[in-house]
Amino acid sequence: MGTTSGNGRMSIGRLPTRRRSKGLTKRERQILQLIWSGLKNKEIGRRLKISVKTVEAHRANMMKKLDVSNTAQLLKTALTGGLVKAV
Repeated sequence: MGTTSGNGRMSIGRLPTRRRSKGLTKRERQILQLIWSGLKNKEIGRRLKISVKTVEAHRANMMKKLDVSNTAQLLKTALTGGLVKAV
């Protein structure tokens, strides 16, 4: 037998799970566009007023989400997937 959640729906014995979205965040898309524009991590960090480590973390997260292992693959996937606009 299930329980009623706060929204009135019946839950069938499942615990809520937290899933990481496969889509890119707004900040990741912003950084991806700047990578596409040819900027280096340091330049991206300066422009967005974030640390280079934060830029690197966003890049690593994007690569993981898009299942690629280098920047060339990241940009190719972004281009074919319509994630970046031509500059």
